[in-house]
Amino acid sequence: MSEVNLPTMLVWLGELTLSSWILSYGAEHLSEKFGTKFVGRILLSIATTLPEIAIVIYAAAKGSFGIAIGSGLGSNLMMMTLGLAIMIIIATTRLSKAPMKKIDVSAFKYDKIFLICTAFISLILFLDGYNYIDGIIFSSLFIIYVFVALYEMLKEKKETTQIENITNHRIEHTSTSPNQNKMIKAVIAFLIGALGILIGAEPFIHSLEGFSAEIGISAVVLAVIISPIAGEMPEKISMMILARKGAAGASIAIANVLGSKILNNTILLAVAVFAAMVYFGFYKVIELSEILYFQILLVTAVTFIAVIPMFKQKIGLGFGIFLLALYVFSIMTQFTLPHGAFQ
Repeated sequence: MSEVNLPTMLVWLGELTLSSWILSYGAEHLSEKFGTKFVGRILLSIATTLPEIAIVIYAAAKGSFGIAIGSGLGSNLMMMTLGLAIMIIIATTRLSKAPMKKIDVSAFKYDKIFLICTAFISLILFLDGYNYIDGIIFSSLFIIYVFVALYEMLKEKKETTQIENITNHRIEHTSTSPNQNKMIKAVIAFLIGALGILIGAEPFIHSLEGFSAEIGISAVVLAVIISPIAGEMPEKISMMILARKGAAGASIAIANVLGSKILNNTILLAVAVFAAMVYFGFYKVIELSEILYFQILLVTAVTFIAVIPMFKQKIGLGFGIFLLALYVFSIMTQFTLPHGAFQ
């Protein structure tokens, strides 16, 4: 058995990563009808969070709540450090087609506030374990965020329409079949990606648990480090492509990062709670363990450290290098966990 778990885990990790890529492709093209902020905040964020949602559901169904919560924490840790760092470094250097000295993040004030608030709330609520009340709170926070994103999307579309009405004297309507074909392809890609994620989540969790037992490291630690690769790798690649396009692309990438991490702090935790209720009873509580307490403290601290400088409205290369160092430090910290982290 010891010779099987690692290659099996890598195979299913690859399957999840490919499925996530197809899903992201479909979501990105479906979202062309909406404003850029809404695309990044909600549509792409939901698409890139689906792998984590599938992993959370299957892990919770098996009672592996540490893996369920840990995968979400790991996603936040990776993207708020490594993901943002790569995007910033590309956008502010010659790696970009239109490099910028600074990236303007002033348009994301509500996202930054919301991310800090949800990170702090998820930490406080976890002190006595997550239960059905917490699930309702997380769901409510997610709904509020969606309404904020919708409001800003409508505002953005209204401004865009006014500009088009001024600059365009005449809009000629041509055949819509090319756009319709593009939308059909996007829908098919989205459905194929979602199906692939649903198929791969359960065997990935099973092989990850087996591998963790072989090497004597907690499955929670592996979930924090390894699980985000499946859901976040396509997002990181998309961010690299967007960052090379200049200011507009960097703006969408930042919206995607902030939005998806807010989703992890709200709807992903709500899914974990509700899945636990479905499989283990209405009053099931996801208890706080020593290792999870350490993990959530670490990720909350990293979130604060990463977001606070963004209130300066502009970020540059130096901040990207700092975030890269912060990611390396965070991963090294995983292997200096308090007793109980290693089994």
